[in-house]
Amino acid sequence: MIEVVSAERCIECDKCIEVCPTHVFDRGADGIPVLTRQSDCQTCFMCEAYCPVDALFVAPRTEPLPADDPQLDEAYLIERELLGSYRRKLGWGGGQLGARVAIGPELP
Repeated sequence: MIEVVSAERCIECDKCIEVCPTHVFDRGADGIPVLTRQSDCQTCFMCEAYCPVDALFVAPRTEPLPADDPQLDEAYLIERELLGSYRRKLGWGGGQLGARVAIGPELP
């Protein structure tokens, strides 16, 4: 479930708003997406995958995290490189290309 939108990292591109199939975000007055319908999140990770600056964290669960969970703390997420971690695992955003780690013949 979507848990964190980093206002410091966000560049107000609206990609997360555009790709979310259940429309959990609204554009805030300052341009930063606001999580307004968290209960509608399907945990599809589309917002985190498409965020070009790793400003989002989706927890791999279908319910909101408890209020005392450290994964709600942006500093904790940054320290553990969890912001945008799903996108990196896909091979998007400057990491290895996904095709380079796929099973099959080695690519040039």
